Amino acid sequence: MAGKESLKQKAYYAIKEKIIRCEYAPGAMLNEESLREELHVSRTPIRDALSRLEQEGLISILPKKGIEVSGLSINDINLIFEVRLLYEPYALLKYGSKIKDEVIYKYYDTFSSPAHTFSEEEYYSLDDTFHVSIVEAIQNPYLLKTYDWIHNQNLRFRVLTGQFVDLRLERTNQEHLKIVTACLKHNWELAAKEMEAHLLASKNATFDLVLSNKTTEM
Repeated sequence: MAGKESLKQKAYYAIKEKIIRCEYAPGAMLNEESLREELHVSRTPIRDALSRLEQEGLISILPKKGIEVSGLSINDINLIFEVRLLYEPYALLKYGSKIKDEVIYKYYDTFSSPAHTFSEEEYYSLDDTFHVSIVEAIQNPYLLKTYDWIHNQNLRFRVLTGQFVDLRLERTNQEHLKIVTACLKHNWELAAKEMEAHLLASKNATFDLVLSNKTTEM
């Protein structure tokens, strides 16, 4: 049984990683047989993985057609940020006190350094773990499950839009520092407001970047 579960996990994470990194592009059609050959696993782990990924909104299994990687559009940006604007300020306002002080101090030290101290990929990872660490303070598994679904889609957008531009990178760093500074003071209302301002700025920057590339359907 352990072996079967291990193969199911292997297939699931391998396919998911390729979707999130857009190696399987939005709108691409996948083939079950090709996935089996690529991952060197049998039909059962592949089908189990595909079922999970469909539940997470990353693929659609179309009868008699195949497996389609879920598309991403301008409307998806609105939907993703709508959820983030509901969740992340709320996480700080209602559950901020659950975040350990050492975690807050770590991010304060990190974001006190200029953004160019880090490579773009390093900062991308820092940005992601920062937001996730805040949301993980929420002690409600139903909310966390929904956010995980949105988080996967947001990661795909990051890849497609080239992550950050230099000017936005520095502004993002300053916005992060404002959020963390409010957290250090345990002023959760201010932290929530700073998070809302940060997410709105990120949303506008994402729209600008996508529209400048004339990418209305990805």
